[in-house]
Amino acid sequence: MKKVLVFLSFILLASCSNSTVSKPKNLIDEDKMVEIFYDLALLEAVRTQIPQEKQHYKGLPNKYIFKKYKIDSLQFVNSNQYYASDVSNYKKMYELVKEKLVADTEKLNPVQNKDTKKSPEELE
Repeated sequence: MKKVLVFLSFILLASCSNSTVSKPKNLIDEDKMVEIFYDLALLEAVRTQIPQEKQHYKGLPNKYIFKKYKIDSLQFVNSNQYYASDVSNYKKMYELVKEKLVADTEKLNPVQNKDTKKSPEELE
């Protein structure tokens, strides 16, 4: 997850330059990019759970994403660069990913989430 955040931070910093990124011919639509970012976040979370398998895992997430969404690496990079050039919109896209991840967490831990929302007096 940290590598993904570092990569995205780099993209954001690079996007702050004065040059405008032109819209690529094969731009991935925004909703699909949000789904791709979501899947990449999940795959990165899985990778952190199996550190001993790093060599075997290397490159597999990208191949999976490209196959699942029927895109290639150049299309992804160009689309990502285009969206990253508009920082406010890019941030909104990642907020959607965050909301989906939080919703998934709440679905998986309904009892724990109910307990954490209670006040200390209610827990006694």
